[in-house]
Amino acid sequence: MVKGPGLYSDIGKKARDLLYKDYQSDHKFSLTTYTSNNVAITSSGTKKGDLLLADINTQLKNRNVTTDIKMDTNSKLFTTVTVDEPAPGLKTIFSFVVPDQKSGKVELQYFHDHAGISTSIGLTANPIVKFSGVLGSSAVALGTDVAFDTATGNFTMYNAGLSYSNADLIASLNLNDKGDTLVASYFHSVSPLTSTAVGAELSHSFSNNESTLTIGTQHALDPLTLLKGRLNNYGKASALIQHQVRPKSFFTISGEVDTRAIDKSAKVGLSLALKQ
Repeated sequence: MVKGPGLYSDIGKKARDLLYKDYQSDHKFSLTTYTSNNVAITSSGTKKGDLLLADINTQLKNRNVTTDIKMDTNSKLFTTVTVDEPAPGLKTIFSFVVPDQKSGKVELQYFHDHAGISTSIGLTANPIVKFSGVLGSSAVALGTDVAFDTATGNFTMYNAGLSYSNADLIASLNLNDKGDTLVASYFHSVSPLTSTAVGAELSHSFSNNESTLTIGTQHALDPLTLLKGRLNNYGKASALIQHQVRPKSFFTISGEVDTRAIDKSAKVGLSLALKQ
C-alpha cells in the first residue's frame, strides 16, 4: 500500500497501543498451526470469570485474496474476505455473519500519499453507511469519521481528529461522541533500541464534566521480553510483562490494582499465544 496519512483509525493509535494493548484480566490461550498448503488454523479459548468462550478460525490466502472463517461457541460463523490492491492503493473487504441476515457489509479502503479513505455500507434494505477520510501526510493529518442511518435519516456518529508526527513523537487530538468527548494523546519513543517509550492520554467528557488522565511507559528488558506499566488519575495501576517464548509466540501476564482500595483483590490476566 502507498505510504501516507493512513486511515482515521490510525490517529492516536500508537498511544492507545502503548496504554491499552495486551492488558487484560481474563485468561486466554490460542494455538495457531499451518497446513502444508499454508492454511492457518487458530484455536482459542478465553475464561472470563465463570464464563468460558472458545472459537476456531481458519485463514486461507490465495495471491491477493485472504479469507477468514471463524466459528464461536454460539455457533455463529464469521466470514471476512479481503482483496488487497485490486487496483493501486485499494483494498476491498466483504464480511457477514451466519445466521444474522443483516450482518453483511462491504468496505472499501483507499490509500494515497496524501489521503486515506474508508467507506462501508451494510447489505440491507436500510443500511448504515460509514465514511472516514484523512487528508495530509505522514507528518500532519486531519480526518473525520461519520456514520449515517438510512432508516432514520440521522447521523449516528461523527468524530474528528488531528495528528502530528515526527521521527520520535506523535501527538493527536480527537473530538468523539458527537462532540461530547475530547481526547488528547501523546506518544514519545525514547529509545528504539530498547523499545522504550512513554505516552499519555487525557479524555474529557463535556456532558458530565469528568476527565481521565492515563500515563504509561514500556521498556524491553531484553530482545524477547517487554515490560509495560500505566496509571490513571483514579488510582488504577496496571503492569504487564510479555515474553516471546519462541518466534511469534508470546506469554503475557498482566495485573491491575486500585491504589485507592488496596484491600481489594488485584485483577490478574494471563495470555499464551503459540504459533507452530
